[in-house]
Amino acid sequence: MASHPPVVVTGASGLIAKHTIAEFLRRGFAVRGTLRSMEKAEEVRQAVVRLGCDAGKVSFIVADLSNDGGWNEAVAGSQIVVHTASPFPIAQPDDPEEVIAPARDGTLRVLRSATAGAVARVVLTSSTVAIFYPSGVAKGHVYSEEDFSDETRNDLTPYIKSKTIAEKIAWDFIESTPGAPELAVINPSFVQGPALDGDLSTSHELYRIMARGTYPAVPKISFPVADVRDVAAAHVEAALRPQAAGNRYLVGEGHLSLYDLGQILARELPDLRSKVPKFELPDAAVKAMALVDKKMRTVLPELGEKKDYTNLRAKTDLGLELRPADTAATAAIRSLRELKLI
Repeated sequence: MASHPPVVVTGASGLIAKHTIAEFLRRGFAVRGTLRSMEKAEEVRQAVVRLGCDAGKVSFIVADLSNDGGWNEAVAGSQIVVHTASPFPIAQPDDPEEVIAPARDGTLRVLRSATAGAVARVVLTSSTVAIFYPSGVAKGHVYSEEDFSDETRNDLTPYIKSKTIAEKIAWDFIESTPGAPELAVINPSFVQGPALDGDLSTSHELYRIMARGTYPAVPKISFPVADVRDVAAAHVEAALRPQAAGNRYLVGEGHLSLYDLGQILARELPDLRSKVPKFELPDAAVKAMALVDKKMRTVLPELGEKKDYTNLRAKTDLGLELRPADTAATAAIRSLRELKLI
């Protein structure tokens, strides 16, 4: 049987990337991962082994979102590029360009190199934040892939703007560039599920903050949840299924609030019960705290009503069976305890 060309996964040291690499390996593909430096290569190999896969089928190349070097070499000979690399700070920077520039410019670098290298399809990791913040939406709106956030809104964080701008630029590039690859986009919600090592995602770091008793109370916000294992499967299916070309896919199942996460943490790890948040803060208090606490600024756009959404396209086109939100959160917490990180 002829071997597949290697799949390229950018930002290979990220949580979604590690699970996605393993999912491609299970399907018989070799993977070439990009890293900002080779310092993280062994960490990725160990994560792949932890997931029961052969790390010998993973190679690495240095390519940074902030410069052109390495990208043409990274995609050479590949038909599939999965672009997961993008900054996700737990605290919002004072200068929005610190987050926006690498997300925007890095996406363009990957797409230009993919076009020059005759790559057949790019799968871009976006986010539900690129969906949930349009302007002028009526109360009770059910969000879907037809919605696009309005990056010109003054109340949005740099991270939300960065994901929205990067995705819009990707679609514009594909539509306007002769010879560009096909594009499919995955829009995961708040990513939970198993951590693999101490290089924690922002969503997993939240549990460590709670476990320290840092916040006796939390903002009254809830959000859709996606298990990282389902997000990884979505990337692979979007890369391989013909019908995924030209589509974006909202990946999430159910909702959890910050308070819910604390309660699940206490349920799974009773020794931390005294540390978890005890109540929810009024919105006015959160807005006041955000004036001095950068972490609080991150959640300001989330205040208000729970966002209803549909994940039907992801289930139908990609054949996904999504894990419940509680299952994803429980897996995250248990993995952190197993790794002795909480």
